[in-house]
Amino acid sequence: MTPRIRSLALVCATAALAAPLLTAPAQATPTPPRTGFEETNGARWTTQPEEQDLLAAVDRATGRVSVDRIGTTKKDRPLRLVRIGERPAKNTVLLICSQHGDEPSGREACLSTIRDLAYARDKKTKRFLSRTTLLVVPTANPDGRAADTRGNSDGVDINRDHLSLRTAEARAMAAVIRDRKPDAIYDLHEYGATPKYYDKDLFDLWPRNLNTDDAVHAEAQTLSKAYVRPAAGRDGYTTGTYGIWTDPVTGDPIKQTAGDGQERILRNMSGIKHAAGLLIESRVDPLTEAEKKDEALNNRRRVTSQRSALGGLLDYTDARRGELEAATGAARAKGFLDRGPVYIGGADNDPAEPSEIIQDPPCGYRLDAAQYGDIKDELALHGVTVKRTKTGAYVPLRQSARALVPLLLDERAPYHMVTGRPDMAC
Repeated sequence: MTPRIRSLALVCATAALAAPLLTAPAQATPTPPRTGFEETNGARWTTQPEEQDLLAAVDRATGRVSVDRIGTTKKDRPLRLVRIGERPAKNTVLLICSQHGDEPSGREACLSTIRDLAYARDKKTKRFLSRTTLLVVPTANPDGRAADTRGNSDGVDINRDHLSLRTAEARAMAAVIRDRKPDAIYDLHEYGATPKYYDKDLFDLWPRNLNTDDAVHAEAQTLSKAYVRPAAGRDGYTTGTYGIWTDPVTGDPIKQTAGDGQERILRNMSGIKHAAGLLIESRVDPLTEAEKKDEALNNRRRVTSQRSALGGLLDYTDARRGELEAATGAARAKGFLDRGPVYIGGADNDPAEPSEIIQDPPCGYRLDAAQYGDIKDELALHGVTVKRTKTGAYVPLRQSARALVPLLLDERAPYHMVTGRPDMAC
């Protein structure tokens, strides 16, 4: 299936797996590089050396692209961040590709999109990139990708480490979010279908965590329902809400199997950190008899569906940049007002129990020297403001990361890192 990607010509107008028809800029090499996946027509996934060669080529080809090393895995593989943009822009979008190493289609979509944007010369793309900076972590789990495993080289699921930040991979991503403050964070994954009840081409889901600002939550839902899903639908792909089984006749939800509001997941941490987050999941399983007989055909469908959804993200970014910037900017400022409850449980489709609501949060939390020593690096990576004291440290709630602080330090929070002493003398 060849997607009709309509995103301002921001990605290749032909199928993701065909040679790009975009004319390279004057300083570019005559022929844009192709991924290993494209070279083999989907018979295998792009290798790490092939990824490195492609990124080096696009970095050399144009000043609109830069590639930086943001970390190193336990197996000494580089974690890279690609920046695409004509100049520094206020609006920033971050793509996190293949946190789970055995879910490669998002990575392939990210690599080919990087290439297409790097070589595009049309006016609409140039205008878009003059107003938006696109950041891409093309392989968020290089060790897992090399081993074809969900977890990293220690077997840790990186997408359950965005609170504690124990892995090099999650730490690198946290630093990018802290320093670049993206307005949208788009997290690319894959899933295994359940016949009848859970078998769309693509599922997506916004932050369900109740600490997500209302306006940011609304923008994330708009991204999903008004842009990503329609873009995929125009290309013939079916879509739905991740983690919800539906009745095949009525379409009514019958069971929730995933997609809660726990703060360890990037989708939810995105909302807590004031970005419109969206998880996207393409279907791994073959859809047709032809795909069952031809693995490459199935692989191509997995990647082109991701490309279609990415087109919706780019359309959204261009159309709603003002609304998105207003929502994220206001959300970042609200923490300084130090008002309202903090939620340690529940979700947008699962109201919090009274025990899951800190109705009157403390002014801050006191840490002794040992506690602070244990988590000072993680607090810094999260961008949490800390005041050093003679006996340790004081972490005030009056800051942009207000809702995050109790999730890290309050003994009632299910995944807290240390138990801080609440300061109620407000």
